[in-house]
Amino acid sequence: MEAGGLADSLLSGACVLFTLGMFSTGLLALPFHLSPLPSGPRYSSDLKHMRMTRSVDSVQFLPFLTTDVNNLSWLSYGALKGNWTLIVVNAVGAVLQTLYILVYLHYCHRKRAVLLQTTTLLGVLVLGFAYFWLLVPDPEMRLQHLGLFCSVFTISMYLSPLADLAKVIRTKSTQRLSFSLTIATLLTSASWTLYGFRLKDPYIVVPNLPGILTSFIRFWLFWKYSPGARQELSASTNLREFT
Repeated sequence: MEAGGLADSLLSGACVLFTLGMFSTGLLALPFHLSPLPSGPRYSSDLKHMRMTRSVDSVQFLPFLTTDVNNLSWLSYGALKGNWTLIVVNAVGAVLQTLYILVYLHYCHRKRAVLLQTTTLLGVLVLGFAYFWLLVPDPEMRLQHLGLFCSVFTISMYLSPLADLAKVIRTKSTQRLSFSLTIATLLTSASWTLYGFRLKDPYIVVPNLPGILTSFIRFWLFWKYSPGARQELSASTNLREFT
C-alpha cells in the first residue's frame, strides 16, 4: 500500500474510532451538550432521568431532533461524496438519535407538540433535499451546496453550548463538564480536521475547528476552576475580607 493510501486509511480509522468512542463516552458522561457528528453527550443523563421519572420534565427535545437532522445531512453528504467514513459514522449517529427521539416520545405526555416540531423540521429537511437533488442538477455543485449547509449547521451546534460555558464561569464550577468527554471531543475534532485536510475538503475541516477551540476552552476551565484553584480563590477572598 502506498504511503498516501496508508495515511488515508489511518485517518479514516481514527475518525471512526474516536467518534464512536465519543458516542460511548457521551453515554457515560455528565450532562453537557456538545457534539459535532455524535449522539449528544448529555443525552445519557437525559435518558436516565426519563427512565427513572417516566417523564420528560426538564429534558429538552430540540437537541435530539437537530442532532438527528445533522447526522442525516452529513450522511447524505457522505453518500453523495462516496465516502464510507462519513457514511458509517453518521449512520450510527442517526440510529442513536432516532432511538433517543422514540424514547422521548414514549415518555412524553404532550405528544402533539413534539410531533409538530418533528414534522416541521423533517418537512424542512425534505424540502432541502428536494432542492439539492432536483434543482441543482450538477453533481459537483450539489455537493458544494450540501457541504456548505452541513458545515453551517454543525458550526451552529458547536457554538450553542457556549451558554453552558458561561454558566461554568459564573458559578466557578466545572461540575457541568465531563473531562473524559472533553478529551474525546478534542481527539474527534482533530482527527476529522486532519482527515478533511487530507481530502482537501473545507466542508469537513471548517466545522471541526470550533470543536478543537471549545475543547481547549474547557481544558482551561478545568484548570481554572479545579478544586484546588477554588480553595485558593476562597482563601484569597477570605483573606481580603479579613484585612
